[in-house]
Amino acid sequence: MTTNTGTGPKEALTGELRDQLTHAMQRVPELARRRLEFTALSGGITNRNFLVESPGMRDRYVIRMAGNDTHLLGISREVEHAATVAAAGVGVGPEVVAFVRPEGYLVTRFIVGGPVSDEAVHRPETIRRVANSIRRFHDGPPIPGLFMPFRLVEAYRALAMARGVAIPPEYARSMDVARRIEMAMLASPVELRPCHNDLLNANFIDDGERIRIVDWEYAGLGDPFFDLGNFSVNHDLSPDEDAVLLEAYEGAVRPGRIARLLLMRIVSDFREAMWAVLQQGISTLDVDFVAYAGKHFDRLLGNASAPVFQRALRDAAEG
Repeated sequence: MTTNTGTGPKEALTGELRDQLTHAMQRVPELARRRLEFTALSGGITNRNFLVESPGMRDRYVIRMAGNDTHLLGISREVEHAATVAAAGVGVGPEVVAFVRPEGYLVTRFIVGGPVSDEAVHRPETIRRVANSIRRFHDGPPIPGLFMPFRLVEAYRALAMARGVAIPPEYARSMDVARRIEMAMLASPVELRPCHNDLLNANFIDDGERIRIVDWEYAGLGDPFFDLGNFSVNHDLSPDEDAVLLEAYEGAVRPGRIARLLLMRIVSDFREAMWAVLQQGISTLDVDFVAYAGKHFDRLLGNASAPVFQRALRDAAEG
C-alpha cells in the first residue's frame, strides 16, 4: 500500500480543511493557541498527513487524518495509536504527541532524516539495519489487535462482493494456495508478535542512527514472518538478500525459517491483491486498482508454481 514520505504530489489545503486541522490541534497542549502552518505531505491511499509548524517554535509535528471507510480495510486507528506508541518506546517509530478523539487524528513529532531509496534497500548493510528495526518491534510489548492475513483476504472478498465488485477468477486459485500455506504454518506454529504488516521503504526514515518506521495503521499481533516476507516481496529481494535478512533477524539461516519467509511472500501478495479488489468498491481516488490487483495475483501464482514452493511447504511444516 502506498504511504506518505513527503515527496510527490501534494494535496491543496482548502480553507475548510485548514480550519478543521487548526480546530483539532487546539486540543494538543503543545500547539494550542499558536498560529499554525500546515503543509500537505505526499498523499497515501488510506490517510492524509500534514506537517505542522509554528513561527518561533523549533519542534515540528505531523498530523495524520484517516481516509473514508478505512475501517473496512481492517484498520483501527486506536490500534494504530497503540502500535505507534509501542514503536516509539523501542526507538523505532515516531514519538506520539497526541491522539485526538473522537476523530482519531494521530499527532507525532516530525522525524528528521532521509528516505531509504529503492537502490539502498538492496544493500546488505541496509537490509541488516531494517532487520534490526523489525526485530526491535517484534521483541517489544504486545499491542491490541490481531493481524490474520488468511482471514483478512476472506473478509476483503465478502466486503467487495457486498459493494458489487467482481471477484477476479485468480482468487479461487490463490485461496487454494493460501490453504496449503496455512496448513504448513499450523504444523509448526510460531509465537504471535507485534507486527507492522506494511513494510515498504516509503515507510522508512533513516535518521542516521537507525531505520525508523512510520505508518502503523495495519499493525497487530501476528506471525513475525509475515513482516519479513512482506518486506522481502515488496522490494523483490533475491534469495541471497533474503538470507542476509534472516541471518540479521535471527542470527542464522535455517531451512524451516527461510521456507516460512518464502511462503509469507506469497501470502503478502494475496493480501495486497485483495486489498486492491476491495478498494475498487470503496475508493474515490483515480487509481487503477484492477491492474494493481492483477499484478499481485500474477506474482503470487507465479511464485506458487515454482519448484521451490513445494519444498518450502515441506520445510515450513517441519519447522
